[in-house]
Amino acid sequence: MNAVDEFSSSGTRLRARTRRASSPARRQRAELTASLFRRRLTAPDDPTRAALLEQVVELHLDVAASIAGSYGSRGVDGEDLRQVACVGLLNAARRFDIDAGFDFMSFAVPTIRGEIRRYFRDLGWTVRPPRRVQELQQHLPAARAELERTLGRSPRPGELATHLGVKTNDVVEAVSATGCYSPRSLDEPTSADDGQSLYDLLGTSDRQRGAAEARVLLAPLVRELSERDRHVLSMRFFAQCTQREIAANIGVTQMQVSRMLTRILRDLRRQLADEQG
Repeated sequence: MNAVDEFSSSGTRLRARTRRASSPARRQRAELTASLFRRRLTAPDDPTRAALLEQVVELHLDVAASIAGSYGSRGVDGEDLRQVACVGLLNAARRFDIDAGFDFMSFAVPTIRGEIRRYFRDLGWTVRPPRRVQELQQHLPAARAELERTLGRSPRPGELATHLGVKTNDVVEAVSATGCYSPRSLDEPTSADDGQSLYDLLGTSDRQRGAAEARVLLAPLVRELSERDRHVLSMRFFAQCTQREIAANIGVTQMQVSRMLTRILRDLRRQLADEQG
């Protein structure tokens, strides 16, 4: 039984596995994880590499379970979310580059979150907010329009709540639930001031060939980026993090992330044009 199957087993087995995974201190776990990835680079055969990857996944099951738990109030079975989180963890382990200059956890966490967001996106409206939130969402547009006419500006959540006779927290939840399941995609603009996406780095005919060819064309150029730029690009387009999440991860402002992405994409676009020229 592999680590993904483990998430589908009984709650008792999952808790036992999680306790084992959470026993090392964070630094010890990071060092052990790095060691496993290093050993995997020089492993003599596929079975050995697979076993080392399995150890990495097992070592971080508690992280996946914790992230899945943070989405537990959104009307989806917790066991399903844990399964999806483990898939994200496994994908992160498979994609992680030990030579990239950052630790596995900083890559795994946004990758797991991205996997969960894709899960919600794929479910679409089969995943619904609580009924009270759905009902409140139906009344918000008319209430907002009426208050905008009265106030001459967009109403604040508290003003909407007073107008509708509900709690402010309920208004906030109803507003946020509208788009909380929609992850970023490769063809979505990276910022308000730069409508370019990764696909926009390619010509129209190239875009029609799909993401696989896009990655093939861009891969050698991306490898030439600095470690930090690769990390930002990976978080944005592969882990599907928001600019705010990236900013928190690398310790800068959201505006700085927007400028970084604009610069990175501009440079990649220019290099790609030179190579195709």
